[in-house]
Amino acid sequence: MTAEAPELLTYRGVVYPWHCDQMGHMNVMWYTGKFDEATWTLFAELGLTRSYLVQNGRGMAAVEQTTRYLRELVAGDTVSITTRLVEVREKVLRFEHAMVRTSDGLIAATSAITGVHLDTALRKACAFPDEVRRRAEAMLGSTGETDNRC
Repeated sequence: MTAEAPELLTYRGVVYPWHCDQMGHMNVMWYTGKFDEATWTLFAELGLTRSYLVQNGRGMAAVEQTTRYLRELVAGDTVSITTRLVEVREKVLRFEHAMVRTSDGLIAATSAITGVHLDTALRKACAFPDEVRRRAEAMLGSTGETDNRC
């Protein structure tokens, strides 16, 4: 990949008072939850919708996640998350989220995630279908061979 993949807006929301801990800042569980919602928006863009997963006996599992907390968020802050695909392999996606405080445009947190496509009956990783792979490669701006063996 010669150029960075474009960013996709995957989440918009607000920090509510009940998201905050005893110190008045958004608790880490809520960062994770908002990143999770952004992840499912990315997956839907790729065709990995709930109906696809259920109808095909497939799932997605995060096998690695690294979150960096850069700025504190408080009740009333609005946030957006942009996501960029970093890598697409036969059975694996790597992507990065950036959570931005919309009032000043500063990044509050980032999360880098590696996800694996699963056959839920066999309980093992399997290749993405051609259409998902094509969408992911288009998002990256690349092309490649696809192998659909589980």
